Amino acid sequence: MLRVLVLGAAAGGGFPQWNSAGPGCRRARAGDPAARPRTQASVAVSADGERWVLLNAAPELRLQIEASPALHPRPAHGIRHSPIAAVLLTGGEVDTLAGLLSLRERHPFALYAAPPTLAVLAENPIFGVLSPALVPRRALRLDAADRLADAGGAPLGLVAEAFAVPGKVPLFRETGEADPGRDDSGETIGLRLAAAMPDGREAGDSLFFIPGCAAMTDPLRARLRGAAAVLFDGTLYDDDEMIRLGAGTKTGARMGHMALSGPAGTLAAFAGLGVRRRVLIHLNNTNPVLLADSPARAEVSAAGWEVAEDGMEFVL
Repeated sequence: MLRVLVLGAAAGGGFPQWNSAGPGCRRARAGDPAARPRTQASVAVSADGERWVLLNAAPELRLQIEASPALHPRPAHGIRHSPIAAVLLTGGEVDTLAGLLSLRERHPFALYAAPPTLAVLAENPIFGVLSPALVPRRALRLDAADRLADAGGAPLGLVAEAFAVPGKVPLFRETGEADPGRDDSGETIGLRLAAAMPDGREAGDSLFFIPGCAAMTDPLRARLRGAAAVLFDGTLYDDDEMIRLGAGTKTGARMGHMALSGPAGTLAAFAGLGVRRRVLIHLNNTNPVLLADSPARAEVSAAGWEVAEDGMEFVL
């Protein structure tokens, strides 16, 4: 059994975003129940409900932990304890890894990422607050199933398979306004997770976690066909959404994200793949699907998609 807990569902900046006066953000600040606030995207998974693995570490991670009783310290284990046993990162963007700095109070956990993301951590001395003696950094192999373990090497009953998806280098590695182009080498990865028996064999259905994806490719389409559940990049509804609304100067494609709409969009790309549960995550504050009463929400719902909310839970 795989337990899945959505800690945060929004894209960078959250919803409402601190400097956005857009209509959706105004509704969220006013307490409109059709515009529920969301923190930045992060998910927790567990095979036993006791030891948890974080998928990305959002900047609001401390608040996300406090809002999630499953992640609270257990007094029976002493004054210092956490159920968080490992963290897996899907890329090196700030909103993916900044929350690691909230886990610096000398608590052991394993940190997994693809080599390009581990290089980002190594290049930034501030992440030295996570002592390697307590927080070992482990490279995820692409296209191979790795049995996850805690800092001390104890198995967590989970298998993770990392795979490259179309994306781009982190924003802070870009040079000026020039488009760095698409990267398919592993700067951005997706994850497949499943519960595992003691002998390492997988048990039950898998979860795919892909919070950033620039395009649907044939290999990705083949990988996802017939999947039990996918948490997928829902950043923008329209590719030119931020430009049209005056909220930015880049298209979704330029930022490394598929749009939901259009012939090359997510809704069209998933049609016919037979994915049983489809959930949109990493939602930008401009995306109208955040509004429960919007035509865009009605469209994605009719297409069989759910829109992730903070606190959403399900079991596979």
